[in-house]
Amino acid sequence: MKDLRETTIESQVVYDGSFLQMRRDRVRLPNGHESAREFIVHPGAATMIPIFPDERILVERQYRYPVGLTMIEMPAGKIDPGESALQTAKRELVEETGYLAREWAFLTRLHPAIGFATEVMDLFLCRDLVQTVHDPDEDEFLEIEIVPFGWLMDELRAGRLSDVKTQIATFWLERMFSGAWPWPQFERADRDGEAGANASLP
Repeated sequence: MKDLRETTIESQVVYDGSFLQMRRDRVRLPNGHESAREFIVHPGAATMIPIFPDERILVERQYRYPVGLTMIEMPAGKIDPGESALQTAKRELVEETGYLAREWAFLTRLHPAIGFATEVMDLFLCRDLVQTVHDPDEDEFLEIEIVPFGWLMDELRAGRLSDVKTQIATFWLERMFSGAWPWPQFERADRDGEAGANASLP
């Protein structure tokens, strides 16, 4: 197997914002030549797939300014400094949806934009949902819906589910609901929705 790695020669920050950083690096290619790589440094994110006992799924509708569209999405949020992905998932679930979950399972890890961003996104299943206070950020405007899984599949087939994390989550759910793939092991959280001793997931 060939060594395809590229080696950093020089790294430069060209933009440093409150959320994202833009870098332009000079790299040495596997053939010894040099090239430039421009990319976004992202803190990482967690996505939650909230499942009710009757197999309905909680989703959000949110306007996404960069694409100018209101999107159907699984709840998600960026990882704050010092947080694990699981801690982010628990916090964001309550903040965005007003639900906490008493059972959690790590599902998979995504690299949503490998050509231009460092973002890593961890997907978690959560269930045994308890409604609590809905307290979104002041600049966050969401509509919460609880939909049948079949509705998600219909939206996917109709081309109306273009958010990548939500597409992937829906495909995973279809495999598990159908019995084609096993469900991961869920870990029980305490009564406040915090992770238990065995829930130290990515």
